[in-house]
Amino acid sequence: MPLFSSFTKPFASAGDQAVFLGHFFRNIFQRGFEWNEFLRQCYIIGNKSLSLVGITGFILGFVLTLQSEPTLKAFGAESFVPSMVAISVIREIGPVIIALICAGKIASSIGAELGSMKVSEQIDAMEVSGANPVQYLVVTRILACIIMIPLLTLIADALALIGGYCASNISNKVNLTLYFNKAFSSLSFTDLIPAVIKTIFFGFAIGFVGCYKGYNSDRGTESVGVAANSAVVSASLWVILLDAIAVQLTSVFAYN
Repeated sequence: MPLFSSFTKPFASAGDQAVFLGHFFRNIFQRGFEWNEFLRQCYIIGNKSLSLVGITGFILGFVLTLQSEPTLKAFGAESFVPSMVAISVIREIGPVIIALICAGKIASSIGAELGSMKVSEQIDAMEVSGANPVQYLVVTRILACIIMIPLLTLIADALALIGGYCASNISNKVNLTLYFNKAFSSLSFTDLIPAVIKTIFFGFAIGFVGCYKGYNSDRGTESVGVAANSAVVSASLWVILLDAIAVQLTSVFAYN
């Protein structure tokens, strides 16, 4: 029945993802971890995303400073611009924007790559030859995302502060040391640590969704595009959902 199948399909998909997640955790602790493939994936994810992430971070701080400076200047609070940019970018805007960009670039790339391997039966050939495709293809990519996306976010945050400094010097001459002293004086480890922790979960969600969509894609050439597209959509939704949960948890612990 079409109605019954449409009702049970989300539950079946959730069950498949739970099984896939179990395979991932089981293969982390097995012998023969593919260190070379893991390092290669770290290099690919970091190197291919660095320029896009860096430009995005710089423009983010630049635009945020230009937009907020006139408003704060009207209230005589122009000196608070570096603090506002630093807190806004590092706490919330930076991690979410960078994670969404990585979801579009990394999740789609992983989904398309594993989807093409599934269509061309390379994954089946690995299983027949006695290799462990989950450990080689899935574990290495997810762990690489978990490590590299927080690093990319920290780089983007630093470039956002530089972009804010450049924007502040358009209308006023701001000393570099004074600007960064004001920016960092408003920050504490309670701002940085939750932001870094949630980027780890963002990285896991992006890597897991990309691997799941690509590894379980259907047969046929059109399934590669479907896997890449659905990986982007699902990873972006997971980033937003995880950010909402992280904000609530941070608020609870902050007020307690």
